[in-house]
Parts: sequence; C-alpha cells; structure tokens
Amino acid sequence: MSSRVYELFLFDIFIAISKIEIVSSKFTDANDLLHDFVSWDSIIREFEIIGEATNIAIKNGLIDNRYHIVVDFRNKIIHHYFGIDSDAVWSIIHSELPSYKAYIIEQIQSIDDTQLRDDLLASTIKDNKLYPQVIKSLEVLVCQ
Repeated sequence: MSSRVYELFLFDIFIAISKIEIVSSKFTDANDLLHDFVSWDSIIREFEIIGEATNIAIKNGLIDNRYHIVVDFRNKIIHHYFGIDSDAVWSIIHSELPSYKAYIIEQIQSIDDTQLRDDLLASTIKDNKLYPQVIKSLEVLVCQ
C-alpha cells in the first residue's frame, strides 16, 4: 500500500479530471477524439488514474462507496482496452465528470485539517508547475 497521505488521492482525481477537460475541449465529438491517438490515449490514462485513486479513496473513507462505478469503469478500460466505446467515453466526459469533479472539490474542501489541505494544495501546484492550464484549474481550490 502507498505511504502517501490518503487525502492526496483526492487531488490526483481533481488533476486527472482537469486534464481530461483540457484535452477533450479540443474536440467536437467522440469520433474526432478517437482518431487523435495521443489525445485518446491521454484521456484513457487519466481515467485509469481517476479509477485507481477513487478505489484507494473509497477504501480509506474519503469518498462514498456509491462512486465505485468509477472504479468499475477503470477496470473495464484496463481489461477491455480495445473494446472501449468512444461515444460512451465522450458521454462520461460531458455528462458524468462535471458532477464527480464537484463532489471531489467538496471532499477536498471538507478536509478538516486546513494545514494539511493547504500543504497538499501547495504540493500539487508545485508538482504541476510545468502545466499552466492545470495550475489554472487549481484556482477553484485556492480561495476555499
């Protein structure tokens, strides 16, 4: 098991969702996304991260078990990679991720130890300093 502070997995989920939003915003539909293999692979990788981090967060009481569906989706894309439906991925990006991101923001904001929360945010900003769009997405957490 990881020696990381478990709350950091919430930030991992937030960053992965933000990266999916950034990459997917360049496309108008699932077919266009699917035919750009770099962007497609990037988004699939971020979904893998979201699923794994969600699994750890659920096991440690940071996320409600009703979000196990996120873990199930991760398992599906890991084990059935060539059978992934691009329309389903596109739909999840636009229909499901916004509400999950809002939930993750709530969970981050509800970290009782404000010093821990601030330290984790600072660490996340430092780790992503080369990605200005990601840093910008973190602004929603700074003033909370």
